[in-house]
Amino acid sequence: MLLNASRLLKYPVLSLHIGGRIAEITELIVDPNNLEIIACRVDGALVGQEFGDILPVNSIREFSKLGIIIDSADDLVESGEILRIKKILDLNFSLLGLKIVTKSNTKVGKVVDFTLDSDDWTVRQVVAERPFLKSFFDPELIISHEHIVEVDDFRIVIDDDKDQKPQPEPVSKPTTNF
Repeated sequence: MLLNASRLLKYPVLSLHIGGRIAEITELIVDPNNLEIIACRVDGALVGQEFGDILPVNSIREFSKLGIIIDSADDLVESGEILRIKKILDLNFSLLGLKIVTKSNTKVGKVVDFTLDSDDWTVRQVVAERPFLKSFFDPELIISHEHIVEVDDFRIVIDDDKDQKPQPEPVSKPTTNF
């Protein structure tokens, strides 16, 4: 199922062991190398006292309308416990707010939201807020993951428009056989 990342903020985390809500999501942790959600930062009454504040996405059992369901609060870890998550947290990377430019360095906008797939937790689309003059005609632009060429600390580089348009096929002269 495709979800907007902004919809997941403050989304409840439910434990089967406790039988109810144990936390809520405060941040999605994105791996900039492959644009995958690797974990969620959570906050709640049990977080920080007894359990960690990071929920790895491989601990998520099910995504439902009631919330994200996990087996137990024991699935919550501290930020330094899992090496892969610690490396990404040390980068202090956030997808929101990054500038989006084309290969030819034309400014497209900045990231205000993104769409993810809840099955494999990968970023599928990026929602860009357009610059002031371009926003009169098109206030938001949705960019597919396939058009993203590069991601760094400050910007996302996408294909140019001319690269996305299909090239016309060459016209051949008709031949006649009499």
